[in-house]
Amino acid sequence: MRHHTRGSKLGRKTGQRTALLRSLARSLVIHEGIVTTYAKAKALRPFVERLVTVSKMGTLASRRTIATRMGGAYDVVKKLHETIAPRYMKRAGGYTRVIRLGKIGKQATESARIEFVQ
Repeated sequence: MRHHTRGSKLGRKTGQRTALLRSLARSLVIHEGIVTTYAKAKALRPFVERLVTVSKMGTLASRRTIATRMGGAYDVVKKLHETIAPRYMKRAGGYTRVIRLGKIGKQATESARIEFVQ
């Protein structure tokens, strides 16, 4: 039984999965919308939602927390605090949406677009 298991392993070891989520999160914050597989989009969503929630605090500690979780990507920290977090100050959650695109081309997996809600 799979009680109390959270998230998907995405067929990767822990370090590889962490690096993948950091990379996807960085791309999402910079471009504010990316196309990836549906499984990766579902795994990325809670990771990014927590980053936005922490960045809404606007403190130095929150900047350092995000920098740690993003592996020192300070351009992402700056954009989260200065442009994305102020946009969602009155919103209590649900900052991203996942849109299924179906299978694109000859891919075997379903693609999805993850983007920030306006």
